[in-house]
Amino acid sequence: MFEQRDPDTGLIKEPSKKLEHNILFPYDSMRPIQEEMIKSILKEIEKKGNAIIHAPTGLGKTAASIAPTLKYALDNNKVVFFLTPRNTQHRIAIQTLKEISSKQNIKIKGTDIVGKKWMCIQPGVSILATNEFNEYCRAMREDKKCEYFENLKNGEALSADSQVAMSELDNLSPVTVEEIVEIGGNHKVCPYEIAMLLAAKSNVIITDYYYLFHPKIRENFLKKNDINLHDSIIIIDEGHNLPSRIKDLASEKISMGILKRAMGEAKKYNYENVGTVIERIASVLANMMPDGEDEIYVNKEIFIKRINEIINYQEIIEEFYNVADNIREEQKQSAIGSIASFLDAWLGDDLGFTRIISREKRNGQENITLSYRCLDPSLISKEVIDQAHSTIVMSGTLTPTTMYKELLGFPKEAREETFPSPFPEENRLNMVIAKTSTKFTKRSESQYREIAEIVTNIANTTPGNSAIFFPSYHLKDEIDKYLSKIEKTVFHERQEMNGSEKEETIANFKKYKKTGAVLLGVIGGNFSEGIDLPGDELKVVAMIGLPLSRPDLETKALIDYYDKKFGAGWDYGYVYPAFNLLIQSAGRCIRSETDKGVIIFIDERFTWQNYYRCFPPTWKMKISVDKYPEMIEKFFGVKAKNDHAWRNTFN
Repeated sequence: MFEQRDPDTGLIKEPSKKLEHNILFPYDSMRPIQEEMIKSILKEIEKKGNAIIHAPTGLGKTAASIAPTLKYALDNNKVVFFLTPRNTQHRIAIQTLKEISSKQNIKIKGTDIVGKKWMCIQPGVSILATNEFNEYCRAMREDKKCEYFENLKNGEALSADSQVAMSELDNLSPVTVEEIVEIGGNHKVCPYEIAMLLAAKSNVIITDYYYLFHPKIRENFLKKNDINLHDSIIIIDEGHNLPSRIKDLASEKISMGILKRAMGEAKKYNYENVGTVIERIASVLANMMPDGEDEIYVNKEIFIKRINEIINYQEIIEEFYNVADNIREEQKQSAIGSIASFLDAWLGDDLGFTRIISREKRNGQENITLSYRCLDPSLISKEVIDQAHSTIVMSGTLTPTTMYKELLGFPKEAREETFPSPFPEENRLNMVIAKTSTKFTKRSESQYREIAEIVTNIANTTPGNSAIFFPSYHLKDEIDKYLSKIEKTVFHERQEMNGSEKEETIANFKKYKKTGAVLLGVIGGNFSEGIDLPGDELKVVAMIGLPLSRPDLETKALIDYYDKKFGAGWDYGYVYPAFNLLIQSAGRCIRSETDKGVIIFIDERFTWQNYYRCFPPTWKMKISVDKYPEMIEKFFGVKAKNDHAWRNTFN
């Protein structure tokens, strides 16, 4: 399959003339295996097909996906959507388009769009939740109070300021969202509306998942830009995130905390009757939560019946929406509006959803939450996939591909591809330390000591930086009590870290690449995805245990639903999602073809067939119990400090 590559350089010896003719590649040469990915995508879009592609880090997924789709789109009057949740990937996609434009000497119109809230230049909107901002924005437009929206047009025609802004951005195209916001602000016109005008004329639109996978947003977005989904080619980056993102988009909840804020709003703005109704809704929630229970399933009709005993359910929704609009004129956001949205959503379907009321205590305060949770992302994604010309889902963590194919509702004939890493195998050591366990029934002080000894051995043996990821903040803190013998600077991830604190922690961690430091993080936390530590910035990454939580009612409902639909409830609803969090954490190591690194999984359960089978099929795993320090030293060709004097000193 890869026989046309030079064994020394890994480059294609004689690139196919047909392939070159059918793609717009931005570089002089292709990375290893990149050509095969391009061929697969090209084959599918030419026959209006779809593909689910597991493509490891370093393959060059962005260029390999855009190059064939863009050429086909230009030749056949199609629009390319590049969907990604990460801002860094937005910038990479725009840069790829700029490089294609320069290399191929063609003009490409590309527009980068993020959530409307993040493009808004009204002061103070960043604190609003998305649904709150949307209602605030709507009210500001309808009441003609937003100067940036009002400046957009003179009657039906674009204003002079809008025309100048459009001209500047057209000359820069493909344009980043930062450029759109800056130029829109300079000319005092709404950046989001300017971006919509640009999108309507674009060959490529880079944006977030919800612009196509939130039904209402999709309908408005496509209509506003006069785009037909049938004429769209969709590239979904970081596709392992899509199922959970869709489920979140289709879910709603209210809590005692929201109800209390809503009561405060009603009192503040003299809506006494509304405040009384909200107080009685809170009473309904409290009475639905049995003593001694942390969570129970709730029947749709029972909740509606109990609300109807207070006042007509539909009348509450309408009145709450109206009151919320009035309040937003004064303070931008409204908890009463959030309650209205929930009550509206609660009327939705039962199939593919679950309804749960739960109780939790934080800082001594009890909070009761009523949730309407989506279980089946295909209820939304299948419609998009069926209508689009082609949909390409790709990620470095998309195994097993069949699971994502089924969860997202792809047709049976959709192509599945799993590509190996393009990096030399000798540059990477994948290891299981078949010792200790974080299983609930085995957790103890002695187990924590033993895990701490393994972590200490790894940290002190590594000739440089290492990152250790734990299955939870609780376990990280418990094991950290026994890590006093680590001989390097230790950085800690905290659950409540803000963006600047995360950036500062990583920046300081990188400074120790010569002498070595240790980052203690959490699987699925702040540092397990979305950060790059190439070259000498990270030598070893280790994952402790499986991040399998105690199955709550939502997980149990998910397992039951997937069992009935796919016959794979335990795998799809529990095991694979947890395992893919591990693979994401592992991906912080080996970011380029010159990197050398060790990836370690610590738990005896990783050797059990039920979990061992979850490793990507292209990975070669080595198993050790006690020889792992020597294996690390041999791999890096070094001898540890003090000739292992720090080992085996745990009492």
